[in-house]
Amino acid sequence: MGITKLLGIKYPIFQGGMAQIALSPLVGAVSNAGGLGTIGSGGFTADRLREEIRKTKAITDKPFAVNLMLMMNNIPELIQVVIEEGVKIVTTGAGTPAPYMPIFKEHGIKVIPVVPSVKLAKKMEALGVDAIVAEGTESGGHVGETTTMALLPQVTSAVSIPVVAAGGIADGRGIAAAFALGAQGVQLGTRFLTTDECPTHINFKKAVIEADDTSTTVTGRSVGAPVRSIKNSMIAEYLKLEREKASRDKLEELALGSLRRAVFDGDTDRGSVMAGQISGLCKEITTVEKMITSMFTEAQEVLNRLGNVTLVEEKESVLE
Repeated sequence: MGITKLLGIKYPIFQGGMAQIALSPLVGAVSNAGGLGTIGSGGFTADRLREEIRKTKAITDKPFAVNLMLMMNNIPELIQVVIEEGVKIVTTGAGTPAPYMPIFKEHGIKVIPVVPSVKLAKKMEALGVDAIVAEGTESGGHVGETTTMALLPQVTSAVSIPVVAAGGIADGRGIAAAFALGAQGVQLGTRFLTTDECPTHINFKKAVIEADDTSTTVTGRSVGAPVRSIKNSMIAEYLKLEREKASRDKLEELALGSLRRAVFDGDTDRGSVMAGQISGLCKEITTVEKMITSMFTEAQEVLNRLGNVTLVEEKESVLE
């Protein structure tokens, strides 16, 4: 079954579950536009998640998901809220959903983990998940090591469940490329940052719009927690501390609250502006609906053109 039929959505596009950002205004707009909006529950209490789910329901009657960061201590409470509120799709990260698969299946909840490797993709399929998101290192926020171009065809060759591509996609060409590599859908985060409905400070949106292909870098590799963000003075200081072999506590002290400073206060110099390498393609603020429809129109045009492309020219033999 294709990803759109599996989830009851029109367009095979997920909005990434970005912590502090993927809230009801954005989630509801994405689902209303035919995609899969996803609430980012990172840092939420059970009550906070319930509130956000109900706010989203007030905006849309279309399917939406909740992203669960499985390293959080209150995951059982968050899952209970998901069940009680009738959310039927979860995406997962930062851990394995294995302990929770029985309760997800019992309540008819579709489970879609985000994975950075073929090894993990195979493990998730063996657990009985419904689909997976294969996310390349081009993505903003927490990242793996393998690029989307290398990861996606290997994952789609290794598993039989639907695969959704993430990382480095911001227009119709990227969507077409993902489908050419075997994906059945795409997940975008960075491109949604520059939409009207995204509830971030205007300075955050401007930082993404003003970025180019070399504007991001990855911090946290030294402590096994790599995160991609747009370069600024805080990021430069963090990298300097990493080079000096600073302790994990020292690094965490510097980064504490940095995402909130960027998202809500608009401090794009001392805050963490998490965004992907594709930021250079995000050059305007537009509505979610316009963004999604224009991207899929372009993607279809690209695929139609490729249908007429001849890669190897046949030459007529010449008799001597």
